[in-house]
Amino acid sequence: MASLLIELLSEEIPAGMQRHAAQDLKRVVSKGLDSAGLKCSNLQVMVGPRRITLSADGFTIIQPDVTEERKGPRIDAPDSAIQGFLNSVGFSSADDAEIRDLPKGKFYFGTIERKGRSTADVLQEVIQSELENLSWPKSMRWGMARARWVRPLHQIVCLFDGDVVPITFAGISAGKETKGHRFLASDKIEVSSFDNYVERLEKAYVMVDSAKREDTIRKGLRELADKAGLCLVSDEPLIKEVAGLVEWPVLFLGEIDSEFMDVPPEVLISAMRKHQRYFAFENKDGSFADRFGVVANIEATDGGAAIVAGNERVLRARLADAQFFWDQDRMQTLESRVDKLDDRIFQSNLGTIGEKVNRMEILSSSLSRYLKDSKEADVRRAALICKSDLLTEMVGEFPDLQGVMGRYYALNDKEPESVADAVAEHYAPQGPSDVCPSAPVSVCISLADKIDTLVGFFSINQKPTGSRDPFALRRAALGVVRLIIENGLRIPLGETFRKAHAIYGRKLTSPVDVVADELLVFFADRLKVYLRDKGVRHDLISAVFAIGSEDDLTRLIARVNALSAFLETDDGANLLVAYRRAANIVRIEEKRDTTQYPGDVIQVDLLQEDAHRLYTALLATEKESKSALEKDDFGAAMSVLAKLCHPVNVFFENVTVNVDNVDLRILHLNLLSRIGKAVSQVADFSMIEG
Repeated sequence: MASLLIELLSEEIPAGMQRHAAQDLKRVVSKGLDSAGLKCSNLQVMVGPRRITLSADGFTIIQPDVTEERKGPRIDAPDSAIQGFLNSVGFSSADDAEIRDLPKGKFYFGTIERKGRSTADVLQEVIQSELENLSWPKSMRWGMARARWVRPLHQIVCLFDGDVVPITFAGISAGKETKGHRFLASDKIEVSSFDNYVERLEKAYVMVDSAKREDTIRKGLRELADKAGLCLVSDEPLIKEVAGLVEWPVLFLGEIDSEFMDVPPEVLISAMRKHQRYFAFENKDGSFADRFGVVANIEATDGGAAIVAGNERVLRARLADAQFFWDQDRMQTLESRVDKLDDRIFQSNLGTIGEKVNRMEILSSSLSRYLKDSKEADVRRAALICKSDLLTEMVGEFPDLQGVMGRYYALNDKEPESVADAVAEHYAPQGPSDVCPSAPVSVCISLADKIDTLVGFFSINQKPTGSRDPFALRRAALGVVRLIIENGLRIPLGETFRKAHAIYGRKLTSPVDVVADELLVFFADRLKVYLRDKGVRHDLISAVFAIGSEDDLTRLIARVNALSAFLETDDGANLLVAYRRAANIVRIEEKRDTTQYPGDVIQVDLLQEDAHRLYTALLATEKESKSALEKDDFGAAMSVLAKLCHPVNVFFENVTVNVDNVDLRILHLNLLSRIGKAVSQVADFSMIEG
């Protein structure tokens, strides 16, 4: 079996584009090979700062012969159709075709036999075409070449079974030669296979596999930490990014000047990470260490002294700016910046950030009554100052520190600790893995922020569509779901949405009930997403939401859990079957009679014994389940429903629904409809699947 090796060597590829490019190249080449009928195994793509490499093996030298059978038109079809078919299969006359007698008549059939071509020739066509199809988020042209690539290409290696596949792309013809490290290995390298390619590049200071570079960086940082008695601050995204910047990672440990150690550690980490791609360390006690890890792309003859000194000098300048921002920002209180929030636009149709803060004050104060131990004064105070750090120099330079710096500045202003924590936490949770706030003041502010945003954007019809969600409304809704459920809150969402809509005042012209209803449907979808990984069935959530009166998520979850447990019992499964049987009968008869059987009025004196027993059980079920639901005792409500199983089954066994007596038939249909009304107090059983 033969193997394929492709390497495209270029100027430095941005680290953020490398993984996408590798996946895209693998996709287009795989597609091209499939279209050409070429089978291979172990197709893999590796990417680095200057090269993308694709390898595959398991090819045959010659394509297998192909026999294809084609069905043609009927023998009595127009001459033009028959001639077109004959031309497509290469026949000179109809006598060359086979005639088969099929159920729909006699048809022409033809067989095409294609001899297998040289795999190398087919690969040349496939690779040439697919390289031109490879797209980049940003690309460029250079010189006189018409082709586009992310950066100017230097060389192409394309080998099949050790021989060059003569492709030409961007004015460059493929060959056997590549280059090693830009500075450490200047000689050209001739390769003959993938294994030979990897081995020779290793000797030329190039790690082709990004996973190996990542592992080298990870292990090197841990070794540096162990030698210095420190702990590495985990940062996998940065490891992956740096692995895309270096071909030969060499690690060193630098020192942070002591004068900067009074700056918040989040600032130091952000400055090192954002600007210099440095790694942070902690002391064994968890405090921030005055050391940083740097990954170089070159071997050092002096043990790295010059590299470390240079990086320390650069970092010193970066941290001097951060120190300046830290000192300047603390000269003004967060409260003194509040008025200037009116100069910042939140959204053109929804006003300024200052207006949003005013709305959050009112809404968070209203929400505070649902949380124990939440002091309304602290809640309003936190809402007032929670956005003020957006106007600080530090957050202007490091936007990822919004909220975090607000907490430091609030503590500097002698604000209560609960208020300062709320300033830091009110953006959370920002994802399914983010820590969810639990402090009462933090929860109030976070809920108010997200609900205000959701109500505002839904009111101006800026809702998520398909995969588009430019304002992260799905994330905001999921954050509200987590805040409520994980803190066990009893908040009526419909009422809260209406309250938030009213706080906007004349700024919103959309009907409040329409917005509230749309948001409840939106939240039902977010709740399904949240519970999907917890093994909760989405149809049960829909069944509970569908009853229309349940907008308390904590109570809804309890109701869903009780319903799920009930349906797993024999009584639950039997009642679901009986309900469906009753609902189907009523639906069929209503359609045939073009009328409705609502089940509101039952003439008790006409009921036979088994029907009367069912009616009595329904009345008791409705009364007892209503009482249990009012107490939020959903387990008891399900136990009440279980009592219906026997009388319903007896009714179906002994009572004929569609009798000749019209009045009695109508009575039976209303009685069956009453079954649906009885169970609908708990959930809409028509929404339950399976």
